[in-house]
Amino acid sequence: MKSTTPVSKIKTEFTLQNASNVGGSKILLEYLEKIKLGKALQNLNCTKQGNSLFPVFRILLYLIVGWILGCERLFHFRRLQHDALIRRFLGGRCPHHTLLYKELDRLSKTRPTLTLDLRKLNQQIIAPCLPSELIVDLDSTVETVYGHQEGAAVGTNPHKPGRKSYHPLMAFEGQSRLCLNAVLRAGNTHASTDAAAFLRQIFELLGDRPVKYARFDKGFGGEDFYSLWEAKRIGYVGKLKWTQRLQAEVGRCRYWKRFVDEDWVIEGITLIYQATSWKKPRRVVVIRKAQVFDGDQARLLLDTDWHYEAIVTNLEWEPIDLWRFYNQRCCMENYIKEAKRGFSIDRIATGDFTANEIDLLIKLLAYNLYERFKRDCCEPVHQGYTIARFRLEFFHCAATMIQHSRQVVLKLAKDFANRCAWQRIAAKVAALE
Repeated sequence: MKSTTPVSKIKTEFTLQNASNVGGSKILLEYLEKIKLGKALQNLNCTKQGNSLFPVFRILLYLIVGWILGCERLFHFRRLQHDALIRRFLGGRCPHHTLLYKELDRLSKTRPTLTLDLRKLNQQIIAPCLPSELIVDLDSTVETVYGHQEGAAVGTNPHKPGRKSYHPLMAFEGQSRLCLNAVLRAGNTHASTDAAAFLRQIFELLGDRPVKYARFDKGFGGEDFYSLWEAKRIGYVGKLKWTQRLQAEVGRCRYWKRFVDEDWVIEGITLIYQATSWKKPRRVVVIRKAQVFDGDQARLLLDTDWHYEAIVTNLEWEPIDLWRFYNQRCCMENYIKEAKRGFSIDRIATGDFTANEIDLLIKLLAYNLYERFKRDCCEPVHQGYTIARFRLEFFHCAATMIQHSRQVVLKLAKDFANRCAWQRIAAKVAALE
């Protein structure tokens, strides 16, 4: 039936009750109940006054759900406060968004061990999804601040030079895309600052789970850093800074092995090299590549045509294999981008440093929960979806909640575009024990 009524003639009433604009998120909320996330948060033993309306575990659960559903800042939680589905999930009532600021600040002062407890909880959540042998990828990122937050400092900031920032250090598992650990640091710290202590914390959190390989860029290095991997008998592959001293050593090499001879020519050599800060020589692989523009016509490549890359390692692989294995680490940039754009780890919540680190760990916990949810319940075609696309395809759906015959029914929009795929995911969630 065609509508002939102009939009200007349509009457408006704010009378719809028990409505939700994220009705599709029922599959996620049911999944969180299945894995007993609320009970795990209760075990953190964060207590409040006996007359408190919202216990700490419910505050943390609300934060996790809000970050997954697309809240970018704490005041964005106001759009979830009266959502019928979220209120039902949290037991009937959602806290006001201003309380979230106060709770993060209070927890930072009253629970000094909460950051460690959140890291341990993160390990419990990702444990079922981790492979038998781990690949640890290290990287750091810059989070610009726009105020006078505690611990923020002026450092290297490619996007906002001269602005204060934080410089968190992060570790991901290279095969599963899961975040193993993270720590918040001041913006004027170097990438490798406290990296050894960060690694020891990762090993302690992982327990008996073996780490087979590690990958890192040229921002990390030093005798203590390399010795830690070697003491653990973990194979590492890391970029090495291209210094004049290293260039001179490479310049003495005359016999390069060619691995690729197509549009790009790729050659490699292996040498034993000792940097000035190292206590012993280590194996260094040098890869050089040049692009050929003359089609089928052979041309002599000049020294200025080559681009050089140096990799330090304790593995006895061919140079080309080491180079390709290291290049797979580039996916970590996408993981960090997903954490920033999808879970807003670069949106600083408070002015307190410890509270901001707690907020960072909660957001990364939400990131890991989403990745585990996709792995456990979603079809292969959907497991590559970013959280932004998944929200658009499955979570954002108008719904109303009604009670009838002693049953609570969530009525989703009849013309929901991804109805069939949503129902298949819901069936998998319901089948979980």
